[in-house]
Amino acid sequence: MRASNSRAEERAQLSLPGVVIGIIGCIIITASSIYTALKMGALPWPSIFTSITALVALRAIGRNSLNEANVTQIIMSAGSMVAGGLAFTIPGIWMLGLSDQTSWVEMLLVALAGTLLGLVCTALIRNRFVEESDLEYPIGIASAETLKASDAGGSTGLKLFGSMALAGIWSVARDVLGIIPAMLCTLPIPGVSFGLYNSPMLLSVGFLVGGAAVAFWFGGALFANFGIIVGGTAAGLWDVATAQAIVSSLGMGLMMGSGLGVVARDILPKVVSYLRGSGEKGSRFTDVRKGDAGVLGLMAAAAALLVCFGLGLSPLTAVLIVALSFVTTIMSAQSVGQTGIDPMEIFGLIVLLAVAALGESSQVKLFYVAGIIAVACGLGGDVMSDFKAGKMLGTSPRAMWIGQAIGALLGTVVSVVVLVALLNAYGADAFGPGKLFVSAQASVVATMVSGIPNVPAFVIGLVAGIVLYCLGLPSMMIGLGVYLPFYMSLSAPIGALVKVAYDRTVRRDDNPANDEDGIVVASGLLGGESIVGVVIALITVITGLAA
Repeated sequence: MRASNSRAEERAQLSLPGVVIGIIGCIIITASSIYTALKMGALPWPSIFTSITALVALRAIGRNSLNEANVTQIIMSAGSMVAGGLAFTIPGIWMLGLSDQTSWVEMLLVALAGTLLGLVCTALIRNRFVEESDLEYPIGIASAETLKASDAGGSTGLKLFGSMALAGIWSVARDVLGIIPAMLCTLPIPGVSFGLYNSPMLLSVGFLVGGAAVAFWFGGALFANFGIIVGGTAAGLWDVATAQAIVSSLGMGLMMGSGLGVVARDILPKVVSYLRGSGEKGSRFTDVRKGDAGVLGLMAAAAALLVCFGLGLSPLTAVLIVALSFVTTIMSAQSVGQTGIDPMEIFGLIVLLAVAALGESSQVKLFYVAGIIAVACGLGGDVMSDFKAGKMLGTSPRAMWIGQAIGALLGTVVSVVVLVALLNAYGADAFGPGKLFVSAQASVVATMVSGIPNVPAFVIGLVAGIVLYCLGLPSMMIGLGVYLPFYMSLSAPIGALVKVAYDRTVRRDDNPANDEDGIVVASGLLGGESIVGVVIALITVITGLAA
């Protein structure tokens, strides 16, 4: 009877209407996540946005189950992690001028292999990291609390989709019609892209990230652009080109050092203690059913075969990727559980270097390795956060995992379609530092594969990133400020200042619902511009083909 009730509960939570809504949302969220990751050099967690959207959409058809909404939002958000794993690695191939050595089929195989490994690993570690650990998973808690605040009715939906429409109209007026300029308040400063980027999405990123983190972001930008570039060239220490090489190398070192700091301080000690405790009485590392173990084994074997026969890597490399995907996914789950941060491209770099040490010399194949691991780790962090939310709400783990699989597998196709569309629409030269798509993380991977512009600056940044993180300072945000074009770092603080003023207003009103409204509107603005950006790229490709 209990097993029968459990299956009925799973079917109710993984309902047909929820799956259909989740699939539609997954396509939209995955496409916008690719665009956001490439454009902003960051990927804000979509869980709050998808939680609200799922609840509003289900209530519109008369369904009120929070668990059903939770599974629906999982389907919606899963593809964004696949998108992040690809966006943070694969564009590096184009930056090195190797776009003719890869194809959409190989990108699809990278995404699929990473997705299969991510789903297998998270099924194996869920019990240890969600049920038995004391990890907070702040993103999962926020998603659960958003769903619990079940006053999300018609007004919330209006604010969400209204702000999306506003940002979309703004983007069309800027990028298609040319009615409003893309850059404001520009100044001709040698080596510094000074100006304000006229972007609702970037303002929303500043609002969602918050004041303290954006302050460090802006501080890094000031130091790099006006300390190293302007100050150093004025003092005669170097020319502008050398200063820019120092800045890019320093920024990459800070970002990679921050990721290594997460591994060293937050992950490895906890992972060791959890693994050592796996044999304790009453403790199980995994709660996978015997019947499911065979399916998971087949998925892992399929991923290994894709690596060998689809991507042309050696059997030894395939075994190493499968084994290290488990290790790095554990690291990802630990990192997200403690900090809400998932440095997925750093884990990809670690495995990339291990494979290179085995003798793999093909640059394109090394990118594939990094992409597979980044996708797997992205899913690992996302799944654990969703499982945490499900634990708080009483959602069936099996229903959540199936929902995650649906969204992730769909996300592999959508991510590759959008990446190829952007490449065809704008060309390989549109990706990289100072370009239309800054692709900060992919640029770091490309630099590690091809050679660092200024090795001393990179080493200084690497060490500084580790030290700053271990001291409790956000070295990743500092590194982004150093690395990204100055106009982006100048625009985001405006959104953060709006957040400060908004928070003060909310405290005066003493109405907690208003705080959620701010998140809703900011999420809508971010989603609206990124979705329209993808649509414009698709139209450009279609009209180009027609011509």
